[in-house]
Amino acid sequence: MIVKQPGIDLLRHGDTGQRSYRGQLDDALSALGWTQLRAAIFGRVWDAIVTSPLRRCSAFASELASARRVPLRVDPRLAEYHFGDWQGVPIETLARDQGDALARFWADPVAHPPPSAESFAAFRQRLCAALDDVANEAATQRVLVVTHGGAIRLLRCESEGRDFGDMAGIEVPHASLHTLAWASSSAA
Repeated sequence: MIVKQPGIDLLRHGDTGQRSYRGQLDDALSALGWTQLRAAIFGRVWDAIVTSPLRRCSAFASELASARRVPLRVDPRLAEYHFGDWQGVPIETLARDQGDALARFWADPVAHPPPSAESFAAFRQRLCAALDDVANEAATQRVLVVTHGGAIRLLRCESEGRDFGDMAGIEVPHASLHTLAWASSSAA
């Protein structure tokens, strides 16, 4: 017997075969990514699904919602952080060419964002507003949110009262599930 309790689960998209800060680049899932996601949700049940519009999230969310016959909502606010000039650049290249800047970003993403990147305040505000809306839905049902590694790290810091400098230390592998206790934020 499956017992469903209201709440929110965050699911990171699967592998895309890319090895860089992908940010808001619209990559498709690799075959491995599809396999990872299907394995991650096996035996789990949700009443509704909300997803980032980026294909690496929305393609799987759409398939799952259709197969399970549950409502699907696409929320652009759940898109990944925009890494500015670092978007699409291999991490190894960044480490070699901009190692000090990369280390500062990992230590304090608020004070040391990538060049031309989305402001951290804007990233936090849009994600928190999206989760406030999801939390309203999750008051009476189980909701799956399909999103990105950076988004999950920020939302976990926010939910757990952690400093945003902890983001780099939060493990969020591809296709990982994270149950979230969300209280309405003051991100407005």
